[in-house]
Amino acid sequence: MLSQKLQEALNAQVNAELWSANFYLAMALDAEHKEFRGIAHWFYVQYREELDHARIFMDYLNARDVKVELKAIEAVPTSWADVPAMFRDTLAHERTVTEAINSLALLAREENDFATVNRMGWFIEEQIEEEENVRALIHAADAVEGNKYGLFMLDQQLGQRAYSAPQGVSKE
Repeated sequence: MLSQKLQEALNAQVNAELWSANFYLAMALDAEHKEFRGIAHWFYVQYREELDHARIFMDYLNARDVKVELKAIEAVPTSWADVPAMFRDTLAHERTVTEAINSLALLAREENDFATVNRMGWFIEEQIEEEENVRALIHAADAVEGNKYGLFMLDQQLGQRAYSAPQGVSKE
């Protein structure tokens, strides 16, 4: 049985993942408005991934016989100065998520809840990948700064990103 403290923390993370989804949806919409359809596509994939992350947490809570409690999602920013600003905000956000996941893993360990410790392992690995990918995008955006053709090519490249649902996500 999950402790009350862990139940509350995992439920909070469900809501944080939903906020993240809205954050990336707003970025996708802003990029699309600025005619960067490939970059918008990249953020739409991020949006779907965050929904999947929320679903993984929800499925885990349900499997542990804990009621999922959805809360109101706070407003997200809706506009960015340029593409590099989007990626810098993305990295800052992913670092915040990494801190939250690490805190959940630590709490689970303190509570001797080894099933939750194990579940957090997947999220820890996911965060390493997320941060690494975004750092590469910042590097790419910085490399083409001021070069419209370079930004066009980056936009085209990011439009090729394929969505892949994580293993174990409910298909409902």
